[in-house]
Amino acid sequence: MKGFTIKTEIEEYDTFEQYAAQADLGPQDLVLCGEHTYDKYVAPLSLGVQTLFREKYGKGEPTDGMVDAILDALRKKEFNRIIAIGGGTVVDIAKVVAVAGKEDKVDDLYDNVDKLKKVHPLVIIPTTCGTGSEVTNISVINRVSKGVKMGLASNAMLADKAVMITNMLDSLPYKIFATSSIDAMVHSVESFLSPNGCSISRIFSTEALKTIIQCWKKSVEAGGGDAWKTYAADFLKASNWAGLGFGYAGCAAVHACAYPLGSVYHIPHGQSNQLMFKDAMEKYKQIQPTGRINDLEDIIAECLGVTQSEALTALYELMNKVLKKEPLRNFGVKESDLPVFAGDVIKTQQRLLKNNYIQLSEEQVLEIYKAAY
Repeated sequence: MKGFTIKTEIEEYDTFEQYAAQADLGPQDLVLCGEHTYDKYVAPLSLGVQTLFREKYGKGEPTDGMVDAILDALRKKEFNRIIAIGGGTVVDIAKVVAVAGKEDKVDDLYDNVDKLKKVHPLVIIPTTCGTGSEVTNISVINRVSKGVKMGLASNAMLADKAVMITNMLDSLPYKIFATSSIDAMVHSVESFLSPNGCSISRIFSTEALKTIIQCWKKSVEAGGGDAWKTYAADFLKASNWAGLGFGYAGCAAVHACAYPLGSVYHIPHGQSNQLMFKDAMEKYKQIQPTGRINDLEDIIAECLGVTQSEALTALYELMNKVLKKEPLRNFGVKESDLPVFAGDVIKTQQRLLKNNYIQLSEEQVLEIYKAAY
């Protein structure tokens, strides 16, 4: 028997001002965000909240050093709620802060994951349409000191509230829209195919996938560029639904293979997923062409008006119009990296690989990397 539970309360607003009034934000709240986000949405409301600007502690996706510096900066602060406003980096950091004790460092949390408890109530407001982690219990940190990008998973890190605010996407640059929506699409596909899903999780995965594909198609047909903003509310909801799907069923080989690309070459997470998606899916089809993957093809085929056999190819072509896929070598990846990456994936990403449509050997993971190279 499998049970599906949503432990995070989900709210929707048109504007941040509406949310701030309802939530009664004030001096006991810590707003963790980027400075630009604060200046645009929070500062004009004169709420008196405490702040922490994540870019003051490092750029890019979160590392153990960046998060430890943030924990150090917060040790003498007294605050109640954490209001995390941002994309995946801000959300991942906020989840760690929510469970960290006064003396904890990142390594302490990984070493004691089974004992983690929530220290601060956590509210997450996404500013991209991809991470979905406002409704998951996972924070992904690049543990530079260990040489690996790893997920830290604990139900203590689930947000108390996830707040979907449409106007938070108003200033989202196209490249971030593209990579984040691709990330959400991959979440929906991997959770749909996961053997650890259930009928309810697949409803969220399916609806997320349909919405993303249909909105991509309409945006491309409208000329691309900022045309996607017409469907911003739909992309935001789809990202959330995909998060609910993979929060239960998990992500799999695409994410596992993408992590070394982000860790070593600092390729944005959503783009790393795109670089691995086609070749991972083709490996699945090669090894086990019949099964749930055919149900996936049926969903895609219906959205794109093609036959089942044409579905995945049509999806790859649509993705290329959203963001062109390039070979790994174009990002500086060396051919000698590939066997190292494959070995590291097998050794360090079993949390994800157990959710594969079919299990992959180290040799098969290497073949995926070579195909993408």
